[in-house]
Amino acid sequence: MDTNAILAIAYRDLLKFLRDPLRIISALIFPVIFVGIMGGSFQSNLDAGYNYLIFIFTGVLAQTLFQSAAMGIISLIEDRENDFSQEIFVSPISRYSIVFGKIVGESLVALPQGLAILVFGLIMGVSMSGQQIISMLPVAIACSLLGGAFGVIIMSNLKSQRAANQVFPFLMLPQYFLAGVFTPIHTLPPVLDFLSKISPMRYAVDLLRGVFYADSLDYFEVVLLSPAINFVIITMLFLIFLVSGTWLFVRNERNR
Repeated sequence: MDTNAILAIAYRDLLKFLRDPLRIISALIFPVIFVGIMGGSFQSNLDAGYNYLIFIFTGVLAQTLFQSAAMGIISLIEDRENDFSQEIFVSPISRYSIVFGKIVGESLVALPQGLAILVFGLIMGVSMSGQQIISMLPVAIACSLLGGAFGVIIMSNLKSQRAANQVFPFLMLPQYFLAGVFTPIHTLPPVLDFLSKISPMRYAVDLLRGVFYADSLDYFEVVLLSPAINFVIITMLFLIFLVSGTWLFVRNERNR
């Protein structure tokens, strides 16, 4: 892969985000609402046997990283409509470098949002050690990269921003519940259990929780799979989404 091209494309996406204050504000409002209102409300009214605020905090953190990177890939459709992608694709750069650069760029956009949620969690009273924060950094990167790759495979089959804006929420909202962002999913009906297991966000959420709760007595109450298994699954999904999504996107570009 062309490292310079990847960094240039990633920097362009990060710069676009930093120059759009409305996007920054809107990207933070809903996660803060989820953690502050839902986490505080559930903690006060439900007796789950563990801290519900921390449970929702970890879920929303992983969900935000995943979703931000996935939704950001819509910019590839915008580039296509502005013919910017055509200019990139005629350059002597690997198609995988171009798409991977977009994924890296949107991951860089997602990470500051994750940092903001982390700070808000501390303000809300979520107890975190320095070791927990450091161990969550590589997990945050993995969640963002998986979300970006998921965005590529979905975006590669869409032809307009309007279609993307309609389809993405339809694909994301069910995963909030199937991935266990807000509620435990240890026990589900067979159909929902199947849908949960094919939801990519589930493995991002569970990986982050597995690292956060590593030394907690509540570990087996909130974590589904070991971090090692989740990491292997995330790596496999990332490669599948990246390769197949890039191939489909390039094919569609050639058929325009």
